[in-house]
Amino acid sequence: MPDSPQATAPLDTTSSHRLAIIIKDLRRAVLTLGLTLALGCLGFYSISRQLLGVIQSHLHQKLAFFTVAEPFLAHLTVSLAMTIFTIMPMLSYFLWRALAKPFKLSRPLVFGFVSFSCLLFYSGAAFCYFITLPFGINFLLDFQTEQLRPVISISEFVSFVTIFVLAFGLIFELPIFMIFMAKIKILPRSFFEKNRRYAALVISVIAALLTPTPDIFNMLLMGIPLYLLYEAGIIVLKLLRIT
Repeated sequence: MPDSPQATAPLDTTSSHRLAIIIKDLRRAVLTLGLTLALGCLGFYSISRQLLGVIQSHLHQKLAFFTVAEPFLAHLTVSLAMTIFTIMPMLSYFLWRALAKPFKLSRPLVFGFVSFSCLLFYSGAAFCYFITLPFGINFLLDFQTEQLRPVISISEFVSFVTIFVLAFGLIFELPIFMIFMAKIKILPRSFFEKNRRYAALVISVIAALLTPTPDIFNMLLMGIPLYLLYEAGIIVLKLLRIT
């Protein structure tokens, strides 16, 4: 019995030490990221009308506003979302650099994680913007009638679009998460191979929550690519011989 606390102490200490290193490294990046976000928002705000026009044209929507500040806040949201979208390589670099030291990730591996994180993020965002959102919005607006016409708030529209585009980009990072978890020996490859059924269930729930409409077609538009990415993660783990 006395050995039990001693056995768990090194693990707790190691975990705490790693967390402290990650927080310390990320803290150094906060000022740079904050300044970049501010400058990016100012830059994109100057062209936010054109950006919003492109989004409206792509999704074929006419917008209205119901408060004095609503247009300003909507343009600010567009500017912030575009800044995050643009500086994703920087965000990804700071994150993986912070994780590299405590988990002993080599420079080539960090470079690979950064590169593929960006590739998957932009792929997910593009998939949402060009495929899922148009289908989802058209489905929702099909419920209009002669007596029921849509008047869409500019702030609600902008929030709806930006949240879903960024969310799709983030969840498409699944293979990178799988590779990282297996590499640091938290979730081995066998875990992902043995739990395909549970993965399919979790993916179905995520698709139901994140797709803009509750119909099965739009859920499949997200769920199928996400499950294929899950299988791709297992294949990459095999190719890299990560157990």
